[in-house]
Amino acid sequence: KKVHCRDGIAPRELEEVGVMSLRGGDVVGEHTVYFFGFGERLELTHRASSRDIFAKGAIEAARWIKGKKPGWYSMFDVLGL
Repeated sequence: KKVHCRDGIAPRELEEVGVMSLRGGDVVGEHTVYFFGFGERLELTHRASSRDIFAKGAIEAARWIKGKKPGWYSMFDVLGL
């Protein structure tokens, strides 16, 4: 799979989706997706106050994958979505 990335400063293509990452302090997990329109913005945020929730998901995925044939799986498969 070819992954495109930006290097330096250049104009964004018209249909290109911007991606930004920021980490710092003692934030356990905060993820926000922004959708921008002309004169408006929609934000969807998930905040985790403890790493326990991530550990729970990892354990659930490990139990689910045990005995499965080699292949490509995602958390959608694990959660039945």
